Amino acid sequence: MVSLLEPMPSVTSRISRFAQRLGLTGTSPRQTLELASRLRLPFAPLSAPQPSIFWHDGPCLQRIVDLPRGALSGPIQEDKARAHAALIRLVRKESVLYPTIDLRQIDGLSGQNPDDTRYATLEAFAATPGCRQLRVISYKDFLRTIGSALPGFASNTPIELRQASWLGERLYWAGEHNAEAFACAIAYARLRGLEVSLPCELTDYRLDTAGLRRLDNDYHAITMPAEAWSNRDFMRLILDTKVPYARLTLLRNLGNSELLLLEKRQPIANAIGEGLKLAGAPDLVNYLRDLPQITRFWLGQPETTQNG
Repeated sequence: MVSLLEPMPSVTSRISRFAQRLGLTGTSPRQTLELASRLRLPFAPLSAPQPSIFWHDGPCLQRIVDLPRGALSGPIQEDKARAHAALIRLVRKESVLYPTIDLRQIDGLSGQNPDDTRYATLEAFAATPGCRQLRVISYKDFLRTIGSALPGFASNTPIELRQASWLGERLYWAGEHNAEAFACAIAYARLRGLEVSLPCELTDYRLDTAGLRRLDNDYHAITMPAEAWSNRDFMRLILDTKVPYARLTLLRNLGNSELLLLEKRQPIANAIGEGLKLAGAPDLVNYLRDLPQITRFWLGQPETTQNG
């Protein structure tokens, strides 16, 4: 057992061990590692998704599937192309047609959250003033309201749904408009025990384990505060070493951060990546590994609202 009186390893000795483990025998990579580890930037941890009925309140990782090549910036085109190829392997998308689904199973919305409040259920959202003014208090009101949200409801037009493994088992309606009307209609159907079924197309987004492993093998994928790119010490390190990198503005709800991709096979890039992690930069790969990893949606029993 280590004695409490024994001194903690110094930052310099930790850097030295990192350098030895990485095979950085040259002076330049070792110094680069040390310089990167001394950077003082406002790093912020990546927060885990919180329960919310709104699709966009969570990490919008589904956008990686169709990430444009031009979304990444960096000094060398070939480096950006390799980073892009690694990123788009992180998420898989699959669409399945179901002949029928009880709409009461849907408990999420794809429109924009109208305020900063997180709503854990459709019922909580339906109780807000903006929703209550729709006054869904009868079956006739229900038909009118669900018809405004789903114009093809009466003709049995299929509904589009989506789900993401990192957001748990919640099913989201893919409509971007009339969120209040949809929430009120579903809440009323649950309250009254109305079976409301339609065909649906479910698009399922999942983190790809193999893609995540390849990214970790090939890259330091770390999140940087946007202020880093105006920080004199960080920019001097990037420019003086002429390090190859790729960067991507992260999607919403990740602290206005940017993703910095540094190839591990390149000694200077590897040294900067390890140094930034010592300085406190969050590791995106570790963050993604800790997210929920449900693999498939199972059609089950609809949610119901208990009275009393």
